[in-house]
Amino acid sequence: MNLQVHLGNLTLSNPVILASGTAGYGREIAPYLDLDRLGALTLKGLSLNPWFGNPPPRIHETYAGIMNSIGLENKGFDRFVREDLPFLENFQTKVIANIWGKTIEEYSDIAQRMNGLERIDAIEVNVSCPNLEQGGKSFSSSSQVLCQLIQDLRQKIQKPLIVKLGPHTDDLENVLLFMEKEGVDILSITNTFPALAVDVENQSFIFSKKTAGLSGPAVKPLALQLVYDIIQRTRLPVIGMGGIMKAEDALEYLLIGARAIALGSVNLINPSAAIQIIGGIEAYLIQKNILDINELIGKVREVW
Repeated sequence: MNLQVHLGNLTLSNPVILASGTAGYGREIAPYLDLDRLGALTLKGLSLNPWFGNPPPRIHETYAGIMNSIGLENKGFDRFVREDLPFLENFQTKVIANIWGKTIEEYSDIAQRMNGLERIDAIEVNVSCPNLEQGGKSFSSSSQVLCQLIQDLRQKIQKPLIVKLGPHTDDLENVLLFMEKEGVDILSITNTFPALAVDVENQSFIFSKKTAGLSGPAVKPLALQLVYDIIQRTRLPVIGMGGIMKAEDALEYLLIGARAIALGSVNLINPSAAIQIIGGIEAYLIQKNILDINELIGKVREVW
């Protein structure tokens, strides 16, 4: 049985990826699964310098989901290279670095440094960060700024370039065309959905920033719709994510045309879930007498 999938120039042994922010830098989740069984590991988002993130509370459980306001807290590039990169050298699985910055210059700096690390196989750009040069609005909220960022990063990054879009990207049609033209290799869809929670007892917002990102099974139908819509609009390969808890969820994304899937919130509930989901996909292929997973991708049928 062949589980290997190709996303542009990035080849994975199977389509199951750990999403950024839910598996640390690999060491944190390694006691619970064999990293070499994964298609890829996406590192927690890194900026050039350490960032402290948002004040607590940072996590809030909701119906069939979880809200987070971590604020992109991370140890910075230098500590990552010193503390975590040697650990990752022990594994063969593909490693995807997730990067972010508060300005285009900061993105450019971390991109160049990450591009120089041989162990890093691809670079995923989180464009849902606040742009301090534009009053704190998300980079993805302005198609002009987003395209400028992508153009700059494509010149700095020779490794496969993945752009991670959120559910509210301005002028999506033109952004997709621009990314194809500029040579973006892969899209990952989607980031968390903006959400709000109120503490009724204390009559206050739960989070200091008021809004937070919603993930988990509650968002799966919304994320699935978004992934499907984008696949219809672009020739770029897509990594689908959002609310995947079991193999059947992953198969939904593959059937609508995602070439790989990423697991997020489920890693916080069951850190070995990826291995079970890979096993479930294999069992499904055996049941359907499919020898190559690529025969399954995009094969959803319309109901008449």
